[in-house]
Amino acid sequence: LHLTMAFDKPYIYQSLLFCEELQSLVNQNFNVVMDEEVEQHRDKIRGIFVHVRPDITENLIKSFPNLKVIGNCAVGHDNIDLAACKSLGVRVGYTPDVLNKTTADMGLALMLSVARRVVEGDKMSKDPEFSQLSSSWFGYEVSGMTAGIICLGRIGYEVAKRLKAFNMTLLYHNRNKKPQEIEDELQASYVSDLPTMLSQCDYVFLVAPAMPSTLHLMSDKEFSSMKKSSIFINISRGSLVNQDALVRAVKNGYIAGAGLDVTDPEPLPRDHPLLCFPNVVITPHTGSATLHTRVRMVQLTIDNMLAVLRGEEMPAELKLNN
Repeated sequence: LHLTMAFDKPYIYQSLLFCEELQSLVNQNFNVVMDEEVEQHRDKIRGIFVHVRPDITENLIKSFPNLKVIGNCAVGHDNIDLAACKSLGVRVGYTPDVLNKTTADMGLALMLSVARRVVEGDKMSKDPEFSQLSSSWFGYEVSGMTAGIICLGRIGYEVAKRLKAFNMTLLYHNRNKKPQEIEDELQASYVSDLPTMLSQCDYVFLVAPAMPSTLHLMSDKEFSSMKKSSIFINISRGSLVNQDALVRAVKNGYIAGAGLDVTDPEPLPRDHPLLCFPNVVITPHTGSATLHTRVRMVQLTIDNMLAVLRGEEMPAELKLNN
């Protein structure tokens, strides 16, 4: 019976394995084919499980003649050629909602790390030569300040809920104004012009999706609109920020600092100037990296893929309308 069940498991291509605990969930449901085994099983592969890699190009899709589904273990999908998926009849699943809270938590962690100079303080405290804190060593106030959220979507909503606990004045910039009940719940005010919002904020959270219209959404004009005492947080995608402009903003004191969970590329080259600023905290795209959340993401990806292969409705399907 065990051999029959194993034989019946669908074949999928997976380029990068998880840790043992997560990978076991995938292995229970699929016959996993790695790079070195692709040629042997190419015609059997019916799905691709995407975790960090591979990039889903038209050529890759066409290389698997019986491909039915892409399981993207993430929310962002700028690594997938959606037009090719649509034209070739390959459906795409993703993992919305399950990582909203933990990614928002990461945004708050970065805010506090930069504002209260946590990383600098840790390094100082562990220095063998350290003896006494300078009387002029200060961080930045958080409670009661003004925060702006660029894109009040699922994750932006969770960021706003957390910022309320700091008694902050909340502003947001969106393509469209949110319904009044959401604004009332969050006590958030809509600002239609981005530079106008930026000029009022002590903290700016970038939480927008990656798409052609948001490429370099934050550049010289936007950073120069911010207060010199303000802090910029990016938990979306690195491509939304003109990093040369961000370097200029930090170097010239146009902003007080930045917290980045995402960069472009990832990781940055080891000689990149952003790595040299003490007031820039960078984490390696770990917004959803808690075991609890990753288990939920992997399970939803599995459920999405199995649903397609069984002819059922996908729990979280990326609609390929464009």
